[in-house]
Amino acid sequence: MRIAKLALLVREYDEAIAWFTRCLGFELIADDARGPGKRWVVVQPPGGRGAALLLARAVGDQMAAIGNQSGGRVFLFLETTDFDRDHARMSEAGVRFTETPRAEPYGKVAVFEDLYGNRWDLLEAHST
Repeated sequence: MRIAKLALLVREYDEAIAWFTRCLGFELIADDARGPGKRWVVVQPPGGRGAALLLARAVGDQMAAIGNQSGGRVFLFLETTDFDRDHARMSEAGVRFTETPRAEPYGKVAVFEDLYGNRWDLLEAHST
């Protein structure tokens, strides 16, 4: 078994699609109508590696959880094989890093926020 998709609450589909594809370089793999005002929108890292994100438009009480799905902790971990390249590209695209890159025993890492404020790690793990 594997985790194939994670649902991420968003305000609006199109702004989320634009941010994830432009800022993180994700690929849009599905955008299908699912009834009035609902869509099945899935983005994933380039090359289809890792879990995909289901961008789920929040409704009602769900709106309060946008940007805080993990209570302020790092929520998602975006692994790369070239930290410096991806950090530079993401910074140029407008991604807000909350810290400068740092070396940890497990690799190079920096925390960034998505367009709603969810916290992510950009991580290049040391080879084992």
